[in-house]
Amino acid sequence: MSYIEVDGLKKTFTVKKKREKGKLLREKQTVEALKGVSFSVEKGELVGYIGPNGAGKSTTVKILSGILTPDGGKANVGGRVPWVDRKEYVKHIGVVFGQRSQLWWDVPIIDSFSLLKDIYKLSSGDYEKRLKELKDALQLEELLRTPLRLLSLGQRMRAELCGSLLHRPELLFLDEPTIGLDAVSKIALRDFLKWENKENGTTIMLTTHDMEDIAALCSRVMVLGHGQKLFDGKLPDLLERFDTVRTVSVKYDGTDISLKVPEGASVSQKDNEFFITYCPKEIPTARLLVALQDAGTISEMTLQPENIDHLIAAMYKELDL
Repeated sequence: MSYIEVDGLKKTFTVKKKREKGKLLREKQTVEALKGVSFSVEKGELVGYIGPNGAGKSTTVKILSGILTPDGGKANVGGRVPWVDRKEYVKHIGVVFGQRSQLWWDVPIIDSFSLLKDIYKLSSGDYEKRLKELKDALQLEELLRTPLRLLSLGQRMRAELCGSLLHRPELLFLDEPTIGLDAVSKIALRDFLKWENKENGTTIMLTTHDMEDIAALCSRVMVLGHGQKLFDGKLPDLLERFDTVRTVSVKYDGTDISLKVPEGASVSQKDNEFFITYCPKEIPTARLLVALQDAGTISEMTLQPENIDHLIAAMYKELDL
């Protein structure tokens, strides 16, 4: 049996529409957030869970963290049902919501950590050992005496991660953990998550819109859309069908250039610069480069692949998400 087993999860919400002019009451509408989602996750996996806004990602995380009760289906995490065995279950998980905080706003973060120590009933020895490990990995030493409200967004996120991992959870849920972070903070956060996963075998489920996070961290990705699982596999396999067009721009030394590209590629020219558009599925990049080098001495060349965000957007559009 896998560490996480999810079978046919269903969840609906009743929302009120905007009140129409001339009507006293607002009409109600039933929204199906999850329509029978099933998957399994092995212990120690680092899995990306992606999809457009409203796909049901956060609803899944809230059910698996015991916050919500589903309307149908089953879930078992490490032998426990999250919403049934919640008191015992939450001792074994950590949750970080990118737009929520579990630390106290006006007190130094070390005081928040101390309170979490008491909440999770950690011994002083285990707490001190784990705190040292995390503060070194997350570079928090100089921030421990600073109130949370005085920290930057990146510093707050590092503190939130530390608080979520103090009790050495087996499973960590991350919901948009890098939202609003600068490039340096994102890289540092990714490096830490890879370290935590490798060193402690922590199972991590990552929900994000930042495809660079997925590419850097996750060997496996699940795509959710309209409350249903649409894909489960490796990110390269998902992107392969949408990685359809690339462009190479090339400048040569000299003007007498006889460029012959493989059949299927198109060429345009402006002054002494050539633009070659091709499909990597039909023409391997290595084969095209040979043709470009045979044409003359290259002075400048730029390969412009579609970035992952563009490919994911194309996927969402094709799947009507």
